[in-house]
Amino acid sequence: METRTPLRSRPRARLLAGLAAVAVLVGAGTWTAVASDRPPPVHRADQALTMPGARIDTSYFTAGGGGRRPAVLIGHGFGGSKNDVRAQAEKLARDGYAVLTWSARGFGKSTGKIGLNDPDNEVKDVSRLIDWLAKRPEVSLDAKGDPRVGVTGASYGGAVSLLAAGYDDRVDAIAPLITYWNLADALFPNGVFKKLWAGIFISNGGGCARFEKQLCDMYERVALSGKPDPAARDLLQRRSPSAVGDRIDVPTLIVQGQNDSLFPLGHADAMARAIQRNGAPVDVDWMAGGHDGGDPEAGRLESRVTQWFDRHLKDDQEATTGPAFRVSRTGGVDSTDGRAQLRGASGDRYPGLTSGTTSVPLTGRAQTFENPAGGAPPAISAVPGLGGGLAQLSSAGVGLSLDFPGQYARFESAPLDRSLRVTGSPTVRATVRSSTGEAVLFAKLYDVGPDGRSQVLPSQLVTPLRVEDARQDRTVEITLPAVDHQVAPGHRLRLVLSATDLGYASPAAPADYRVSVAGALAVPTVPALTTGATGLPWWTWGLPAAGVVIAAGLLLTARRRTAAPAPDPALAEVPLQISGLTKRYATSSDRYAVRDLSFRVEKGQVLGLLGPNGAGKTTTLRMLMGLIGPDAGEIRVFGHAIRPGAPVLSRVGAFVEGAGFLPHLSGRANLELYWQATGRPAEDSRIDEALEIAGLGDALARAVRTYSQGMRQRLAIAQAMLGMPDLLILDEPTNGLDPPQIREMRDVMIKYAAGGRTVIVSSHLLSEVEQSCTHLVVMDRGQLVQAGPVEEITGSGDTLLVTTAEPVSDRVADEVAGLAGVGSAVRTDEGLLVGLDGMTTQALIAELVRLDVPLTGVGPHRRLEDAFLTLISGGSA
Repeated sequence: METRTPLRSRPRARLLAGLAAVAVLVGAGTWTAVASDRPPPVHRADQALTMPGARIDTSYFTAGGGGRRPAVLIGHGFGGSKNDVRAQAEKLARDGYAVLTWSARGFGKSTGKIGLNDPDNEVKDVSRLIDWLAKRPEVSLDAKGDPRVGVTGASYGGAVSLLAAGYDDRVDAIAPLITYWNLADALFPNGVFKKLWAGIFISNGGGCARFEKQLCDMYERVALSGKPDPAARDLLQRRSPSAVGDRIDVPTLIVQGQNDSLFPLGHADAMARAIQRNGAPVDVDWMAGGHDGGDPEAGRLESRVTQWFDRHLKDDQEATTGPAFRVSRTGGVDSTDGRAQLRGASGDRYPGLTSGTTSVPLTGRAQTFENPAGGAPPAISAVPGLGGGLAQLSSAGVGLSLDFPGQYARFESAPLDRSLRVTGSPTVRATVRSSTGEAVLFAKLYDVGPDGRSQVLPSQLVTPLRVEDARQDRTVEITLPAVDHQVAPGHRLRLVLSATDLGYASPAAPADYRVSVAGALAVPTVPALTTGATGLPWWTWGLPAAGVVIAAGLLLTARRRTAAPAPDPALAEVPLQISGLTKRYATSSDRYAVRDLSFRVEKGQVLGLLGPNGAGKTTTLRMLMGLIGPDAGEIRVFGHAIRPGAPVLSRVGAFVEGAGFLPHLSGRANLELYWQATGRPAEDSRIDEALEIAGLGDALARAVRTYSQGMRQRLAIAQAMLGMPDLLILDEPTNGLDPPQIREMRDVMIKYAAGGRTVIVSSHLLSEVEQSCTHLVVMDRGQLVQAGPVEEITGSGDTLLVTTAEPVSDRVADEVAGLAGVGSAVRTDEGLLVGLDGMTTQALIAELVRLDVPLTGVGPHRRLEDAFLTLISGGSA
C-alpha cells in the first residue's frame, strides 16, 4: 500500500501543478527544495562486550532525534566481520531503527573459537546482545527486558537469525538470506562429503586451529575418510536451525540464491515449510545470485528487508512487504558481457519445489560405467571460487560439460514440442547396481540444444547421492537440484548420472556401476508465475515518455515557429534520421559546433553517442529535442521534421542530468504530480509500465528524500518513460552511480530497446557504452568520424580476458600460450589476455581449471577505448 498526498482543492491542485512545472523548467539540473533533503546523520558507537569465553566487538547505529524505535541486529557472513554490514546498518538507522552489528566469535576483532553458530556460544551471544538493547533508552520495548527487535544477515549471519528466533522468544521478526536450514545436509548432502566447500569453510575461518576442537577433529576425520559418519552429522545438526525448527514462529522473509551450490534452494524450502507449520507469516524470494556468484540484487533485497521490518516491527500497515513468492528470472542476455537481464515473477503463495509436475519420458537402455580409482579425473559442475563465472556462462546459454567418457550414463527426452519452465526440483526413479555394493552418483539435468551437442547445466548444480546395499538392483528416487529455468521448444532434457564430481568426495576404490531409469522425469512447473510475469510481451516493457528537458524547452522557447516541411512517408518507421546537420557558434560565422552531420537510427537499437569534450554531442541532442534550431540540414523523427513544439516530440522521452522531485512526497506521487502538470489524460501516462521497467519495487511508496542516488536516477528515468514514447534520449544517465547501479541502469536501457523502441545514450564511460549499445556514432570537432555496429568498430571477439584471484606467473602464461588452439596469452594486471585460435571458450576454461589457474571470470575483451582513441586521433579538422 502506498501513501499519497491528496489534492484537497482546485487552488491547491493548481499550486502543486505549478510547482511541478517549475521542476520541469529546471529539468536539466536538480531542483532544490526549501526543505533539506539531506539524510539524517548516523551516530556510531563501537564497544567490546564481555561474554563468557570471548570479547565481542560491536557497533551501535542510531540516527535522528529522540524517541524510542525498534532495533535490528545484523549478522555477517562466514569469514567476515561487522564491517561488512556497516552500509546496511547505516541505511536502517536512517530509516528509523536502532541497529547493532557485531563480529562473531573468532572473526574480526572478536575473540573466542569459531563454533559454527553453537547454541551455547554464538547463539547465546545474540541473546546477550538483545539484553543490551533492552537497556537502551532509545529502543522500543514490548515488556521489561524485551525489546522490539528483528534479526537479519546473510549466510552465517542468516543462520544465526533463524537460531536466535528459535532460542529467544524476544525476537519479533527475521530476514535470513542465502543460508542453511540443516548444516549437515549442506556439507553432507545425501551422505556425500562436499569436500571443496568444507575446505573453504576451514580456510576462510583461518585454519582448523581457529575452530572449536570437536569441529576441527570432525573435519579432519571426514576429510581423511571421504565419508561422513553419524557423529559428524549429529554434531552439525545440533548447531543447525532445523534443530529448533518447531520453535521458530515469527514473521520470516526467506531469501535464497539460485546460483548456490553451498546452500541450494532446497534449504529455503525446508525452512519455509517448517516455519509455516508453526503459523508464522513467511515470504520466499529466489534471488539471482548466491554463493557461486551472479547478481546479488543488493539494492532490491535491502529495500525488501527494510519493508519487512517496517511491517512487522513498526506495525506499519502501509509497508509493502512484497509477494509471498518471488523468483528473479532472466529476461534475455546482454550480448556484450553475457550477463542476465533480470525481471521478477511472483505469486500470492509459495508453491514449494514439486508443484504442478509435468511428466517427461526419458529414453536410454541400462548402461554400465566406472568409478575410476581415486575418483580421478573428476567431472566438473560448480567450482567454488569459479562457480560465478560458470553460472554466468550458463545464464548466457553456454554449456560447460565435463563428464568424462566411461564415467557416466545418460538418458534423454524427445525434443520438446513447446516451451517448458522448470520451477522446483525435478524427480526421477532409477535402478542402480554396484560391483562393490555401494555407489556414489552425481545427477545432473541438462538443457540440450537442437543439435544434440550444446548443453547447459542450469546454475551448474548437481545432486550427489549415496546408494548402499546395491550389489543387486536397487531402485531409488533422485531429487534433482531445484532451479528456475526455461527450456525452449525443440530442446531436450538430458539426465546424466556420473561417478565423479570435482566438488565432492568419491570412493577411492574402483567400481562398476549399472544404471537404468525406472520411469519418466517429473518436472515441476508453476504456470501461474509465468502468466503473471509476462503480462506484457516478454522483453517488451517500454521506457520513455514526455521528456523533462523537452517540456522545459517548449516552455522557454519564445521563437516564432516556422512552417515545418511535410512528413516523409518513407521514413514513417525510422526513429531518427539526421541529414547535413550544421550549427555555428553564435559569436562566429566560421566556427562550427556541429558540421554536416548525418546518420540514421533504426528501431530496437541502443545508439551510443561518443566524442571528446567539444565534439558537439550536447548541441546535437539539443537540436534533436527541439530546444535549439540548426543553421542547416534537418532532423526527422518518424518522418516528421523537428521544430520547437512539433507534435512528433510527444513520441520522444528525454533525461538530462537529473530531474527535480519534491522530497517529502513518495516516488509515485511525484510522477503523478508531474503527469498532471503536462495536462494530458491520466490514462495516457502508462505509469505502471514505466515503473515496471525502472524496477523501483517497494521503494515507490517511500518519500524521495530516503532514496539513494541510484534510486533517484531510476525515478528520473521512469519520469522520462511516462507515456511510453518510441524514442528515448539519455544524457549521461550513469552520473553519480556506483558500479552495481550502473549495471542496473544498463539493464533498463537494453530491456527497453529489446521491445522495439529506440534509445540514444550519450556517456563518457566507454566500458558502459560498449556493454549497453548495439550501435555507435563517434563525433570529433563537430563532425562524424564513424558510425556502425559496436562489433565493427571494436573488432572481433576472439580475445578473452581471464581474470584471476592472484597474479599469474610467467610459467602459467607460457603453458596457456602453448595450448593447442590458443594463439597467445599475455599477462595483465587483471590476469591473462588470451587470443583464441580455434579453441572454444568452454575448452579454454576446462584447460585453465586443469592448470589450477585461480579463475574469477572469463569474458570477451573488447577494445572500445583503443578504437575510440584511434578514431578521434584521426578525425577531421
